[in-house]
Amino acid sequence: MADLYLKALESERKALWATCRLKGLAQGTPERLRIAELDALLAEHKGRPKR
Repeated sequence: MADLYLKALESERKALWATCRLKGLAQGTPERLRIAELDALLAEHKGRPKR
């Protein structure tokens, strides 16, 4: 079964990253901080053992 939480996190990260690249946003902006937060959430989620 598809992991919908993982897909949602990856989708949000991809959209934010595209926005940052398009607008040329510097580090420290809310979008870039959210990307860092999403990276941490993705790493935490992928590190969990499968049930």
